[in-house]
Amino acid sequence: MMKGKKNRTNTHKKRLQQHLEHVNLYAAGIDIGSREHYVAVPPSLDEDSVKKFGCFTPDLEAMADWLVKIGITTVAMESTGVYWIPAFEILESRGLKVILVNARHVKNVTGRKTDVKDCQWLQQLHTYGLLHGAFRPEDDYVSLRAYMRQRETIVSHLASKIQHMQKALRLMNVLLDNVVSDITSQTGMAIIRDILSGIRDPKELAKNRDCRCKNSAEIIAKSLVGNYRDEHLFALKQSVELYDFYNAMLDECDHVICQYLSTLRTQADASERPAQKKRKKCNSNALRFDASINLYELCGVDLTAIDGMEEHGLLKIIAETGIDMSKWATENRFTSWLGLSPNNKISGGKVLSSSSIKTKNRAKQAFKMAAFSLSNSRSGLGAFYRRLRARIGAPKAISATARKLAVIFYKMLKNKTEYRKQSQEEYDELHKSRVLKQLKHKAKLFGMELIASE
Repeated sequence: MMKGKKNRTNTHKKRLQQHLEHVNLYAAGIDIGSREHYVAVPPSLDEDSVKKFGCFTPDLEAMADWLVKIGITTVAMESTGVYWIPAFEILESRGLKVILVNARHVKNVTGRKTDVKDCQWLQQLHTYGLLHGAFRPEDDYVSLRAYMRQRETIVSHLASKIQHMQKALRLMNVLLDNVVSDITSQTGMAIIRDILSGIRDPKELAKNRDCRCKNSAEIIAKSLVGNYRDEHLFALKQSVELYDFYNAMLDECDHVICQYLSTLRTQADASERPAQKKRKKCNSNALRFDASINLYELCGVDLTAIDGMEEHGLLKIIAETGIDMSKWATENRFTSWLGLSPNNKISGGKVLSSSSIKTKNRAKQAFKMAAFSLSNSRSGLGAFYRRLRARIGAPKAISATARKLAVIFYKMLKNKTEYRKQSQEEYDELHKSRVLKQLKHKAKLFGMELIASE
């Protein structure tokens, strides 16, 4: 009996080995930390299979030297904050294949939570080929992504300073934001700067009114009668100075982005660019240079022709995805990576949930902003969004329209095809024909015939 049991055990082990083949024989796992990194390698390559390294650059260089020396070819690490970036870049520069793993996908089993166990667990999973690396664009677009993210940071600081200016005015009961649509407009900033220069006469301040302002000078003057206390004027003064400073930083950032775009490899000549539609009025946070030419040269197609897509949003998307769509085999995989595809959860044959995955993907947010801008568009995409909004609500309609925009973006970049604009009338006609076809099919199932009224 014991012999038979032993034979069965050996059979089970052989089957397990067949299923869990060693895909990456020379794989390492790194547990990333803010002060030290733990590295695990196969015991057959080094007697000390787990080593600890510091986070200083010489320590990272020593870690890379050791991994290359013992013959490691691929490394897996978790995406812990920003601590992984220096290690990733140094290891990649040494010719190692480095994959970045989402921490949620490699949760340890019970009782394995130590730094040493973590790196060994990563190494074991990577050896069996059970880990999938996160997407990271080409190095050129990693740099562009850093510039665009820095720009977002500056814009967020600008927004906070505008709020501080509004708060200081409100504390003095100067209700400027009630009579002008934007206090950073020509009228608003001229009035604020005059207040800081010492002018208090409401009628004198109201003379800064621009002719395009909807409210009259009398109404504006009435809103400028306030309680000008020194402490609130001081807060207003510092907020305006910081607003001007961040505006200057935004100009500098846009200048650097424009120069960097000109250094990237191009796929088309700007002289071959099709005739452009009339550009809409840009908001204050838009790019302060015309990026449409750079986008056409980089991508080889005119992505700005897509309804709802403008230069700033497209540049943010390309900075996150790059222009090589071959990284995603199909459009479904691309939209799934964005987090715009339904995430079906089915148990016992019952659909528990089909909502999309919640992610902080910046490209996803840019597509959703573009979808929301189609609210009043007379295009086919605008009609599609409004039809869904009436049926399933705005949030789901925005996600569905964003997915549609992402599919168009993917196909244009991958196949180098031009965008064919669809009018609202064309879309309505196609939708009507689809509905009629469905009604005829349903009528046929019930043994009836659908006849159009004269």
